[in-house]
Amino acid sequence: MSKLRLAGVIRNSIVDGPGIRMVVFTQGCFHNCEGCHNPESHDPNCGYESDTENIIKEMKKDPLLSGITLSGGEPFLQPQPLYELAKAAHEIGLNVVTYTGYTYEQLLDGFNDNPYWKELLEETDFLIDGPFILSERSLLLHFRGSKNQRLIDVKKTMQTNEIVLWE
Repeated sequence: MSKLRLAGVIRNSIVDGPGIRMVVFTQGCFHNCEGCHNPESHDPNCGYESDTENIIKEMKKDPLLSGITLSGGEPFLQPQPLYELAKAAHEIGLNVVTYTGYTYEQLLDGFNDNPYWKELLEETDFLIDGPFILSERSLLLHFRGSKNQRLIDVKKTMQTNEIVLWE
């Protein structure tokens, strides 16, 4: 069980990934993207503290869930507890979508300096990467806010060592 700082949890969403999802909004983000849709999640001192055990119990209660979505804030600022959530989700048959303002390549480059980035990425099925760019905003994109953001199939990308997009 690990502690984590949250902006909130939505128990049922159909807009933050495929199927019915539990969405965990982390607290804390330093990207400060202009036009961010969760600016209240930026200050790492706001929000509230919870623990992974509580969220895992809630996940297990809902037989309709297809998966969980880790959003923010910036999930990779709290990779250890989110790795625990993602691993628990996989253990009960759920998929994992993770949003990040980092690019996939930046995450790979940060493995040595950021413990648990690799573990969280390896427990992610689909990664929406890159900062939100207001000038590239589009309401026509599935699960993304701006055209620069990619929807990456992490498992296939790791197998091939080339970015494989999920559409």
